[in-house]
Amino acid sequence: MSILRRGDEKFHYSDGSHKWIPPDPDYDQDVWDEQIRQHKHGHLRNERPKVRIQRLI
Repeated sequence: MSILRRGDEKFHYSDGSHKWIPPDPDYDQDVWDEQIRQHKHGHLRNERPKVRIQRLI
């Protein structure tokens, strides 16, 4: 099960995996990498989820 919070959509593909390439080709890759790092750190902190999405296999 993936846990997505409001606003997390820009960091995830529809299958719940993380986007390692910024959606905008002109966006600075180093800035995007840092945003993804902080976003993933949020997953690890076990913050209360606002939205739950369950993937069916």
